[in-house]
Amino acid sequence: MRYNVCVVGGTGFIGSHLVARLVTMGHVVRLPTRRAEAAKALAVLPGVELVECDVHDPRALERVIAGSDAVINLVGILHGERGTPYGRAFARAHVELPRKIAQACSDRGIARLLHMSALGADSNGPSMYQRSKGDGEVAIRETGIAATIFRPSVVFGPGDHFLNTFARLQRRLPIVPLAGAKARFQPVYVMDVAQAFANALDNDVTVGKTYELGGPDVYTLEELVRFAGAACGCGRPILPLPDSTARLQAAIFEKLPGEPILTRDNLDSMTVDNVMTGPLAPELGVVPNGLEIAVDYLNGGHWEKRMSDYRRFAGR
Repeated sequence: MRYNVCVVGGTGFIGSHLVARLVTMGHVVRLPTRRAEAAKALAVLPGVELVECDVHDPRALERVIAGSDAVINLVGILHGERGTPYGRAFARAHVELPRKIAQACSDRGIARLLHMSALGADSNGPSMYQRSKGDGEVAIRETGIAATIFRPSVVFGPGDHFLNTFARLQRRLPIVPLAGAKARFQPVYVMDVAQAFANALDNDVTVGKTYELGGPDVYTLEELVRFAGAACGCGRPILPLPDSTARLQAAIFEKLPGEPILTRDNLDSMTVDNVMTGPLAPELGVVPNGLEIAVDYLNGGHWEKRMSDYRRFAGR
């Protein structure tokens, strides 16, 4: 079935891949964005409509989702100012916006809402990120809408800020001082995340359920950094940092200009294993790819080529 889908947060890393996947499946995608110029790579895909608006404005949000068969929310941030139980940025992106989206769907009679949460989301979790993600799930449920919620582990793929960051650091540094070296993750390929969302869209069995998403294998952070170095051909020695030094490093990174590589809140999140409690749900129809698929882009593959492939598959 062909759907009209509004994808909130669709211009980011995961969103770009999901929008492209939806288009190849024949769906029509409306993509709200603050600046259409920032989404020009997606604008060339057939069936994509860019709408400049502020989705945090309830009236603008209601207008942009009007006429949609389904709404997908992918908005998320990794860093924000500190606060109790979390800072303002986390509250705005992870709690208030999901509530507004769910309420707008309810008011407009849109029954299908797919929401991106995170593995480890917990209103009582150790980090602001996890607590805000947990409260965002609660906020959606409180509106009464039966959303499908996804909780992925760390997501990798072309254009990611995860493995690519580790590769970039090893190209520049003679040694990698690593905080949280023993933290455990179950990385999931971005195309598999996109496929899970796309398959759930047309599967009533998934309505109202919460799904964990992860890849086939579990790794420590140190193992992931070593993999990224080997894949890009520039592996460096890794120096695991004790907790006290790691927190000092993170506090310093927080003060530097630009997006921090690491924050104290990230370290708080890593005190809990980012690992699934069971296998992928069969109704999602996804056979997860292993980490080795990342070699393609870490050693020189380009997102532009992937976008060209999507356009070709979509008949452009």
